[in-house]
Amino acid sequence: MPEDSGMPGSPSQPSSSEPPPFQPLATPQYQPVASSYQAPPPPPVMGQPVAAKQGGSNTVKIVLIIVAVFVVLAMMAAGVVGYGVWRVSRAIHKNIANGSMTINTPAGPITSNSTQTFTADELGTDVYPGAVAAKSGNLKMHLPTGSMLSATYLTTDSKDKVLAFYKDKFGSAATSMDFGSNAILTWKKSEHDQVTVTVAQRDGQDEGKTQIHIQHVTSEGK
Repeated sequence: MPEDSGMPGSPSQPSSSEPPPFQPLATPQYQPVASSYQAPPPPPVMGQPVAAKQGGSNTVKIVLIIVAVFVVLAMMAAGVVGYGVWRVSRAIHKNIANGSMTINTPAGPITSNSTQTFTADELGTDVYPGAVAAKSGNLKMHLPTGSMLSATYLTTDSKDKVLAFYKDKFGSAATSMDFGSNAILTWKKSEHDQVTVTVAQRDGQDEGKTQIHIQHVTSEGK
């Protein structure tokens, strides 16, 4: 009689040579994972300029146009100045022999001559006795509406003595203004004829001599 190695009442154990019963494995649930991948922008179509590059190109064009405008304006200004200088050079005539200079203007010629002398009739009054012509200040201008002449003289007499001489010449019709170192005497001979005498004496100028500047202006209708 075979021996029963198991405990009484216990179920019989299966033999170790038999495989265990089949147990299906649990299938994991699929969880979608969020991706940070961004799809690249589509490539530009051939022949279609990119917006950013087009804007830069327009800016360059505008800058070039502005520069070209400034260059043209500068060339025009240089031409105008050059033409003006040429006209002035053609209008000025200088006589080296006597130092006179004549400027022809549309209104009439202007003549400057340091050695030119004027008569009392041209000056509109007499030259102060003993006065000598200065090296500059002589001017003669002819205009369609009249003429203007000015001359400068020097004397060793005082300003007050010269002023008294011309006040006596012009009489009560003259008006005078005295500023201390210089004085202005105006004689309106008629509506179209006026003489102005300026007398000045300043230390350190003209070797201390008194300067006499005579201006005679006439207009049409004299």
